[in-house]
Amino acid sequence: MALPILAPVTGRVVAMTDVDDPVFAGELVGPGLAIDPALDEPAEVVSPVDGTVAKLHAHAFVIETADGRGVLVHLGINTVQLGGEGFTLLVAEGDAVGAGQVLVTWDPAAVAAGGRSPVCPVVALDAGPATLTRRAEPGDGVSAGDAFLEWA
Repeated sequence: MALPILAPVTGRVVAMTDVDDPVFAGELVGPGLAIDPALDEPAEVVSPVDGTVAKLHAHAFVIETADGRGVLVHLGINTVQLGGEGFTLLVAEGDAVGAGQVLVTWDPAAVAAGGRSPVCPVVALDAGPATLTRRAEPGDGVSAGDAFLEWA
């Protein structure tokens, strides 16, 4: 059954190959798309799918679906170096979440002002590239909660 994946943040769609990080650009953990977020503050980050919070860090999270698929959302590049500063977590590991539910708030403008990229990769973990269908294309504007990807 196809799994719809929602855009977790509002912004402009970026091809994964254009992400300034070799792991994401090379799709080493899985295929996907990224979003260059609108520089609003604070910005809300929503769950891309229904599931359980399998991993949660201030700058990144993985939601595991009922059928065992994992979707990674990474808030900015090299943001682990911020030690959680500027991120507010609204859920905990193990929580059941619904697609579109706000999970984190953050300030992408502060990330950019600090010299880091605020681009947010959205990755279908361990998926084959042929299993993803884009519902948004690089250059498109998306809002948090919009149709973004579909995982066959």
